[in-house]
Amino acid sequence: MDLKSLIRDVPDFPKPGILFRDLTTLLQNQAGLRYVIDQLVEKHANAGIDYVAGIESRGFIFGAPLAYRLGAGFIPLRKPGKLCAPVYAVEYELEYGRDRLEMHQDAIEPGRRVLIVDDLIATGGTAAAAAGLIQKAQAELYGFAFIVELTDLAGRQKLPDVPITTLVTY
Repeated sequence: MDLKSLIRDVPDFPKPGILFRDLTTLLQNQAGLRYVIDQLVEKHANAGIDYVAGIESRGFIFGAPLAYRLGAGFIPLRKPGKLCAPVYAVEYELEYGRDRLEMHQDAIEPGRRVLIVDDLIATGGTAAAAAGLIQKAQAELYGFAFIVELTDLAGRQKLPDVPITTLVTY
């Protein structure tokens, strides 16, 4: 399936000079959404994944059905202040400032195998922070799964040496 044909390009969003890859059009397409989840399941079905950790917010959209299909639990990796119990937190650099990801401290037992999922990898900062959360929990980072990779931004170079799955590259 040609996933690129299901992804809308939005020029100058969120600011001039940026070409935004809008996956909402992919999500609206029943066959496209099914194909994405089926592809991710096929690539990770035999990996012994205990948990899928989805990065807020579009990682939730793809991560939860993937976890269900893999027979794994789902862990939301949230922006600051969204979780109600004690958290692990990792700060990371943005183009203009800093941000933080958080995860409940009791979300993952040490040694459990985790796949991190997000819709897109660009510079890799958010995904690297997500990996830091898994490390703080003393769990095993199995790998990453992204629908889209923006290769010019070299985000995968910031990530640990684990399997990285992408379905579409630009």
